[in-house]
Amino acid sequence: MTDASLNNTPPVAAKRPTTRSFHGDDFIDNYEWLREKTSPEVINHLKAENDYTDAVTAAQQPLRDDLFNEIKARTVETDLSVPVRRRGWWYFTRSAEGKPYTVQCRVKATDTSDPVADWTPPVIDAEQSLPAEEVLLDGNALAEGQPFFSLGGMALNEDGNLLAYCVDNAGDERFTLYIKDLKTGQLLPDVIEGVFYGLAFSPDSSTVFYTVVDETWRPNQIRAHRLGTDAAEDQLIFEENDPGMWLGFDLSPDRKVLMISSGNSEYSETSMLDLTDSNAAVTLLVPRDLGLLHGIDLMPAAGQALITHDYQAPNNMVSLANIDQLGKDTSPEQWQSVVAHEDTVKIEGTILTGSHVILSVRRDTCERVQLLALEGLGTAAQAAPIEPEFEDELFTASPTFAELDAPLIRISYTADFTPARVYDLWLEDQSLVLRKQTPVNDYAPSKYVSTRDWATAADGTKIPLTVMRRVDLDTSVPQPVLIYGYGSYEASMDPGFGIPRLSVLDRGVIFVIVHVRGGGELGRDWYLKGKKLHKKNTFTDFVDSTKHVIDSGLADPQRIVALGGSAGGLLMGAIANMAPQLYTAIIAQVPFVDALTSILDPDLPLSALEWEEWGNPIESKEVYDYMKSYSPYENVTAQAYPKIAAVTSLNDTRVLYVEPAKWVAKLREVGTGEAPIVLKTEMDGGHGGASGRYESWKSRAWDYAFALDSLGCTKLI
Repeated sequence: MTDASLNNTPPVAAKRPTTRSFHGDDFIDNYEWLREKTSPEVINHLKAENDYTDAVTAAQQPLRDDLFNEIKARTVETDLSVPVRRRGWWYFTRSAEGKPYTVQCRVKATDTSDPVADWTPPVIDAEQSLPAEEVLLDGNALAEGQPFFSLGGMALNEDGNLLAYCVDNAGDERFTLYIKDLKTGQLLPDVIEGVFYGLAFSPDSSTVFYTVVDETWRPNQIRAHRLGTDAAEDQLIFEENDPGMWLGFDLSPDRKVLMISSGNSEYSETSMLDLTDSNAAVTLLVPRDLGLLHGIDLMPAAGQALITHDYQAPNNMVSLANIDQLGKDTSPEQWQSVVAHEDTVKIEGTILTGSHVILSVRRDTCERVQLLALEGLGTAAQAAPIEPEFEDELFTASPTFAELDAPLIRISYTADFTPARVYDLWLEDQSLVLRKQTPVNDYAPSKYVSTRDWATAADGTKIPLTVMRRVDLDTSVPQPVLIYGYGSYEASMDPGFGIPRLSVLDRGVIFVIVHVRGGGELGRDWYLKGKKLHKKNTFTDFVDSTKHVIDSGLADPQRIVALGGSAGGLLMGAIANMAPQLYTAIIAQVPFVDALTSILDPDLPLSALEWEEWGNPIESKEVYDYMKSYSPYENVTAQAYPKIAAVTSLNDTRVLYVEPAKWVAKLREVGTGEAPIVLKTEMDGGHGGASGRYESWKSRAWDYAFALDSLGCTKLI
C-alpha cells in the first residue's frame, strides 16, 4: 500500500488472497483483509484513499463551495414546524440560522367548547420564543463536542411529564436511552445502552419499552424497563429468534396495547400485550405460518381488528375481524372484506381516528390519502372512500398525524417542484386547510418542469421515468443528464421537492429518476419482478432507460452521469460492469457492491435479513450462481470503466465500508481505463453520512460537484 498524500497516484491495496468456497465454487478474494476495521493498516489505507480523492477532486472545491452556498442561501434556516396537538400540548420543532440541529419544543394548549379553535395550531414566531414555551430537547446542545449526533426516537408518557429519547454519537445506530423529567428539566438516573429504534411508555408511566439488537445488528428483543430499577433487571417481553425476521412494536390507537410485529419482505407476524393488565401475557393475533404480509389496527372498545393484508391480494386489501377470530388458527377467509383488492391500486396501510379509517394508497405511481367512515364499516351501508384532490399531476400525499380524539388529520404533501406543504383535513366536512408551505428563498417554480416518460425494457415492460429540467432548456438538442435509480425493498422513489437538486438543474442538466423494477411504484408485482431470481431486471431496466433517453434525443450520449446509493449503489456497480460505455461517470453512495460475500455470512450485520430480498445463497446453489453472476465485486473485468466515486462511512452498519473499499481496489487492479476511481470515507458517520444539516449539505454538494464537473456543467445557465 502506498501513500497518496498530495499526488495523483492512487493507493494500492496489498493483495492477500483468501478463498471463499460455496457449492463447489472457489472465489479468490484479494482484498478481504480490508474488513479489519480496527487495524491501523486499514485505517491508514482509508485515509490514504481520502487523500487521493482530495487530490483528484481538488479543482472541484470552488464548485462545492458554490453548491453549498446556493443550498444554504435558498434554505430559510430559521424556521419551525407546524405545531401538532397531543394530549393537551402543542409540539413543534425549531431550526435556527447557524445551528445544525433542530430544537424540540412545546406550549400548553387550551380547551374550549369549540373544536375548531382547540385544534387550530397557534401562530408562533420563528424568531422569538413564546413566554410559556418549553424546550424539550436541544439537538445542538446534545451534539456539542460529539463527532456524530442522531436522535433515534422519542416518547412521551401519558401525563406529558416524562420524555424518553435515544442518542447515537457514533453513527452505528446503537443508541443510549435517557429519560428526562420535564417538570425539573433533569435526567433520571435510568440510562440504558445499546438500544435500537422504538420507544413507548406504559399507560401508568411506570415502564418504558424499547428494542435491542443482536450481534448482527438485527432487532431481536423487546424489553421493559421499570423506572428506578437497574437496567440489568429489565424484563424480556418478546424475543424473535428467526435470523430472517425484523422485530418492532407500536402502540394501539388508544395507547393501551403494545402491538408486536416480526417480519421481512415476504411475511409477518403480529402479537399484542395488554398494558392495562399486569398479569397479561403476549397474545398471538396473526401467525407467520400464514405467510401473510399484514398490519393491524385495533378498533378501540369494539373487540375488532382492522387488518391490511395480502391474502389472495398482491396489492393488499383491508378486512375486519373479531379479536376472538384471530390467533394461531385464524383463517383469512373468515375475515370480512372492507376494502377489496385492486390490480391498479396498492394499499400501503391504515390509521384509525375516532370517526374514520385513513387509507394510504398508491395509484398511478403516486401515494395518496383516502378517508373511509367508520359508520357502517363492513356492512352494506359502508360509504365509498373520499380522496382529497391536489393540483399537481405527480405528487406525494401522506398522513402524518391521526388520533382517536382529533377532529382532523394532518397530511404532508410535496411534488418535484412544490416545496413541502402541511395540510389539515377536517374529518366532518373533508375541508382541506393549508397550514404551511416550506419557504424557499430565490425560487420560482415556473422555471422548472417535471414530466413522466416511459422507456421500454428488452422484454417489452414499460418503465416509468421522472424527467426534471429547467423550462428554458433547449430540448431540441441532446443535453447532459444525471440519472438516478434505486429499485429494491419495494421502496418507491416518490415525487418530492429538493433544494440541492435545483443547483443541478440551474446548470443545464436534466435530472432523470428511473423507477426500475424492484421498487414499489407500480404495485407489488413491480417489486416481485425485481427481487431474488428476477433481480437483474433492476439493472437491465436502468441500462435500457439510459439508452432510451439517448435514443429519444434527450441525453447527450457523451454526458451522462449515473447516481445511486445503498441498494442503489449495487445498481451502480452492476451497470458499471454491464454498460460502462454509457456513462461519463458513476457515483455510488454507501454502495452494496460486495453483496454475495455479505449475504453468505449470517454473522455480519443484517445479512440474514437480506435472504428474503435476494435469496439465500448459503442453501441454494441456484441463488448463489445467480447472485455471483451480477454481484459487482465478483464481476469487475478488464474493460475501461468510467470515472467512479464510491462514497461510504466508517461506522455504517447497513452497508459496511469494506464493500466499496474492496470494490475500488479491484476496479483499479483489473480495469483497463484511465479515468480516476476514488473512494471517499466519512470517518465519523453512519449509513446517512455525517450528521447535522450543514454536513449533509456538504456531502450533497460533494456528490453533485463530482457529477457536474464530469458533465462539464459547472456554471449557472
